[in-house]
Amino acid sequence: MPDPTIGPRLLGGTRGRIVELLRRSALSANEIATQLGVTHNAVRSHLAPLLRAGLVREGGMRPSSSRPAVVYELAPRADSVLSHAYIPFVAHLLRALGERLSEDELHELMHTVGRSLAAQWPRLRGDLTQRIGGATTLLAELGALTDVETADSGFVIRGHGCLLAEAVHGRPEVCHSMESLLTELLEVPVTECCERGERPRCCFRVGGAATLPGGSPSHAG
Repeated sequence: MPDPTIGPRLLGGTRGRIVELLRRSALSANEIATQLGVTHNAVRSHLAPLLRAGLVREGGMRPSSSRPAVVYELAPRADSVLSHAYIPFVAHLLRALGERLSEDELHELMHTVGRSLAAQWPRLRGDLTQRIGGATTLLAELGALTDVETADSGFVIRGHGCLLAEAVHGRPEVCHSMESLLTELLEVPVTECCERGERPRCCFRVGGAATLPGGSPSHAG
């Protein structure tokens, strides 16, 4: 599966042009070099990081006049990494759901989504501190930058930004999906305490006296 953290640096310049060619059809390194007007060695140097990232793969061999040539193709599900449609689609989907579902129904739906996401990852091992370390590593793989603090006999996972900022805009219920995701992964109550200003920031209280802004204790469920 392609690395979901692939960024503009990897897909800029010649590498981006190689990806564009492979989105149209599978090609050998020599065929790519011919179409781009660069050397075979230059193409190979750009293919290497694309292969490591899981964005491109070897798709078999093609007969040639001298010896069979490796053919490169876009990896399965690579289109999901390259697409810019997911964020606006999800934002509009959530807006439509919010107009059709009651508040309780939308909250329960978001919790279900979080539990479903958690099922995609292996069970975390160790004590709570170790499990939190594992959870923040998983969040980092999704693109989150977080710090862990101790508070009220528990912990706070504080984000520098929000993974779902575009979706969260006007829909705070979305934070409950991440709340349930972490509850399932950590196997202790987790409560979101996210900041929802102009620049949203994730925040989750883990264990201890989990309290939402406003002062009332709360537990995920």
